[in-house]
Amino acid sequence: MYAVIRTGGKQYRVAPGDVIRVESLQATGSDGQVAFGDVLAVSGGEGQIAKPGADVHVTGQIVEQNRGAKILVFHYKRKKQYKKMAGHRQPYTAVRITEIAFDGQKFTAPELAKKEVKPKKVKAAAVPEAETKAPAKKAAAKKSEAKKAAPKKKK
Repeated sequence: MYAVIRTGGKQYRVAPGDVIRVESLQATGSDGQVAFGDVLAVSGGEGQIAKPGADVHVTGQIVEQNRGAKILVFHYKRKKQYKKMAGHRQPYTAVRITEIAFDGQKFTAPELAKKEVKPKKVKAAAVPEAETKAPAKKAAAKKSEAKKAAPKKKK
């Protein structure tokens, strides 16, 4: 089951569970849900494609809102001493398609497992200063021995 939707002036072929990058969107609710109203086509079973009526719903969950990679725009006119460079980063919204509802049927994406938060490591207890300084002196002595220059050869 898939649907063809239009958003941000582009068309996307989506299926439940797909993650797509679209032009910046605002969430309709507080839970980050987005409803795509402009559905162009919906596939049914084997090889069936239908133009949707008013009862088609494609919903998604906002995963991320960020900016894309930098594109350099370089203007140059030869023999005129004119150069201009500018950068641009296009904002996008990553949306995970959660449900496609058509003609009384609902196709939903499987739920993602929530990531477990790892507990932070606890730092070791404070060690007295006398114990920490002694090994440092031994290590410094070893380093100075290893870095001695080799004697120069006579001709």
